[in-house]
Amino acid sequence: MKRDIENRADIELLVNNFYQKVVSDDVIGFIFSDIVKMNWEKHLPIMYDFWDNALFYTGSYSGNPMNLHKHLHHIRPLNSKHFARWVNLFIETLDELFEGEKASLARQRAISIAAIMEEKILQYRNEHKLM
Repeated sequence: MKRDIENRADIELLVNNFYQKVVSDDVIGFIFSDIVKMNWEKHLPIMYDFWDNALFYTGSYSGNPMNLHKHLHHIRPLNSKHFARWVNLFIETLDELFEGEKASLARQRAISIAAIMEEKILQYRNEHKLM
């Protein structure tokens, strides 16, 4: 039996394993390596803070991911396939490492975040196409 997500170290394990998959993924990996040219030393601690706040309500994250993703969308249009792949990789990683109440909460949050981002960003794209 796997254990639940209990602390920041568990979040770091989850995030690190997730992004290892993302980087080598055929569907979304290029976004991080070729389009954004991600600075992982800066990005990973931000993601640790994001998930720490999302699961333990620490107040450690204060960014605006929607604006960042809208900006990315201007550089390289995102689509539903990208969001679905992000969710699938996250849940796959989560299920490999953890189970329990916080793991379930992380799954729910990831699905919600991706759905909201997809809706807002693709809606944003359609609104700006009309102009």
